[in-house]
Amino acid sequence: MKISIVTPSLNQGQFIERTILSVLSQTGSFDLEYIIVDGKSKDDSLDIIKRYEDRLRWVSEKDKGQSDAINKGFEKASGNILAWLNSDDTYEPDALSEIADQYKKTRFDWCFGNCKNIDENDREIRRAITRYKLFESKRYSYKRLLSKDFISQPAVFFTRNVYQEMGPLDLNCHYSMDYDYWLRIGKKYSPVYINKFLANFRWQKGSKNSENYKQAALETYLTARRHATSTDVYPLFRHYIHYLMLNQLYRLL
Repeated sequence: MKISIVTPSLNQGQFIERTILSVLSQTGSFDLEYIIVDGKSKDDSLDIIKRYEDRLRWVSEKDKGQSDAINKGFEKASGNILAWLNSDDTYEPDALSEIADQYKKTRFDWCFGNCKNIDENDREIRRAITRYKLFESKRYSYKRLLSKDFISQPAVFFTRNVYQEMGPLDLNCHYSMDYDYWLRIGKKYSPVYINKFLANFRWQKGSKNSENYKQAALETYLTARRHATSTDVYPLFRHYIHYLMLNQLYRLL
C-alpha cells in the first residue's frame, strides 16, 4: 500500500524543514510518496527542499493559489491513500503507520483523527480548542459537520477512488477548501474516526487563517450554506451562531 502526501508551499522557509522531516521520518508497513508543490518561493524554501530531493518529488512554478497547488500534487500522486500537509504543519510520529493499519482493518473511504495546535516554536497551545474538537469529533454526524467545521485538515486522509470520484479542490474556496471537501465527501461516505493525535496545526502570524480569521469564518459559513438542503435549517442556523461566536473568540485569542 502506498500513501501519498502533498505539501503546497510558498515562502515558508521558517517552518518547511520541520514539515518535511515529520513526513520523511514516518515508518511502517507502507510505501511513502511525498510531493511538494512550491509556488515560486522567494525565501530559502527551495534550498531547504533540495536537501531532501533524493527522498521526495518537488516542483516550483506559478499557481492559482493553495488549492491549485494541492490539486497539482494529487494529479502527480500514485498512492492508494492521499492527504495534504501544509508547509508549516507537522505529523505526529507513527501517524502514517496508524493510517495504514486502519485502512487494512476498515477499508475506509476517508478518515480523520485528532490534531494539536502548536505555536511557532512547536509548543502546544489553545488546548481548549483541541478539547472542543475532540468532543465534536467523537459525536460525528453529517448534520453536526454542517453546523460547524470541527475536522482538523492535517489529520484527514482519503482514498484515491474518493478523490477521483469527488474531483479536485474548489479553486474558489480560499480558506474553506478543506471544509468544502469534507462536506462533499461526507454526503456520500461516512468517515472512520481515529481517536489518536495524528498531526499538529501551527498557529503563526504569517498564516492565512490567523491573519484573516473573519473572512475565513464567513467563507466557512457560506460553504455550509451552499451544501445545506431545505431540511438542514437547524444545523445551518447553529453554524451561523457558531460563526458569530468564532469572531468573538478569535478576537480574544
